[in-house]
Amino acid sequence: MTKQIMNRLRRFMKKLIRDIPIIGPIIKSVYRKWINPLRPFTDSETFWNEQYDSGGDSGPGSYGKLAEFKAEVLNRFVKEKNIKTIIEYGSGDGNQLRLADYPQYIGFDVSTKAISLCRKIFSGDTTKTFRLMSEYNGEKAQLTLSLDVVYHLVEDDVFYEYMHRLFDSADEFVIIYSSNMDSANIDNIAPHNRHRKVTEWVDKMKPEWKLSSVIPNRYPESDNGECGSIADFYIYESPIDSAQHLLRAVHDPGSETAKALCRVCNPVHHSERLILYLLGQKTL
Repeated sequence: MTKQIMNRLRRFMKKLIRDIPIIGPIIKSVYRKWINPLRPFTDSETFWNEQYDSGGDSGPGSYGKLAEFKAEVLNRFVKEKNIKTIIEYGSGDGNQLRLADYPQYIGFDVSTKAISLCRKIFSGDTTKTFRLMSEYNGEKAQLTLSLDVVYHLVEDDVFYEYMHRLFDSADEFVIIYSSNMDSANIDNIAPHNRHRKVTEWVDKMKPEWKLSSVIPNRYPESDNGECGSIADFYIYESPIDSAQHLLRAVHDPGSETAKALCRVCNPVHHSERLILYLLGQKTL
């Protein structure tokens, strides 16, 4: 059977599973056994390179109602917080990004094929840039994103490096869309998945970051075969964000007053001073 025919069968079966959820478990079993059996797992990076090289995609979380739900949450957040720059670690095949409304975006991924797909899809969009993870060179953004990635990082060292970069490259916000439980509590987990208590890791390793919001999934995973997700949104706020965001909301960012306020916004301990200034009770 040719690669082209196999890819068509894969796409057809995935669509069938999504569109006819009542028989989803049966179809999924046939799909996994005969059409797209799980490959022997070696490491996370190899798995995703092979996934895209063989014609696979980013998975059901980047398509259909789950993709629409994620886009709704993210686009609203970007607009409400006046976000101008975004970095995503794990940009995938670009399908989720089709629904995004981001002013300036950099997407990183481990797969050369995925990066190539994204560059082709968004070739005429100058607001979007795509690079391999190995090409990361200290870029930072107001908001960093991790969508359906964390529970695919099986190796501890890969997970730790990824999480540190996710937070260290964010100026104001980090949004993680992931499961938040230990794999030991999940039956029949795929070899390329490993679930972790993400919030516990952040509390321990990045305690200065505040978990400002948790948004439960509109379509949680269920036992009846319907297409859902085990992931929820976890939104973290930088310790200096409260002052800086208030600054942008109240003043012209280019004004002399704004520049003066920037000086008192950093470090976080000056937040009280900023609030008093805005209330007219303290001079700079």
